[in-house]
Amino acid sequence: MTKKVFIVHTSLVSHKDLNALFHEIMPDVKVHNIVDDSLLEEVKTVGHITPNIVSRMVEYFKNAEKCGANLIFNQCSSVGEAAEIAAKSVNVPVLRIDQAMAEKAISLGQCIAVVGTVASTMEPSCQLIEKEAHKQQKQVEIIPCLIDGVLDILMKKGPEEHNQYILEKLEQIQEQVDVIVLAQGSMAVLEPQLTLIRKPVLTSPRLGVEKAKVLLNL
Repeated sequence: MTKKVFIVHTSLVSHKDLNALFHEIMPDVKVHNIVDDSLLEEVKTVGHITPNIVSRMVEYFKNAEKCGANLIFNQCSSVGEAAEIAAKSVNVPVLRIDQAMAEKAISLGQCIAVVGTVASTMEPSCQLIEKEAHKQQKQVEIIPCLIDGVLDILMKKGPEEHNQYILEKLEQIQEQVDVIVLAQGSMAVLEPQLTLIRKPVLTSPRLGVEKAKVLLNL
């Protein structure tokens, strides 16, 4: 029987690329998409997840389960904590897009830079790495680096200026850290240019989809 993955998105910025990754890595899996861009708008405005965000995520997860999901994939780091709470309402595996990235970052070094372009992403991304480090019984130092407003540039103007801002920041911080984590899946648009950076730079989409494949026993 064909397995089904439901991706919950908070914008369309990585919709096409993420679906393409699933098709590349798991071509026989049926992928469905739930998109609610008001989730990201709310978390950006308030600065953190809210009961309203959690409530909506719970409904999306329950609907995915009713539709036969074998796995629910949370696309947005900013609502990652809401996804963990909503996961308790369903009997389907739930995977945060950045979970595998956090695991790999800890395996690569002790001093980890977390670079993001939305303020609401920073705290949940750093907390995820701290949680994973505790699970693995490792000590880490996390250096948060926010380049605020750059996601808006990507969504309105495209990747060129967006990438330039981020690459400049990566060049500035690379000598201070062992590994750099790009906190949002949308930042994977930088991948062709990351050879310019001497330290390991991790993006979440491919690592997340590869972990999804493992969880689906494929």
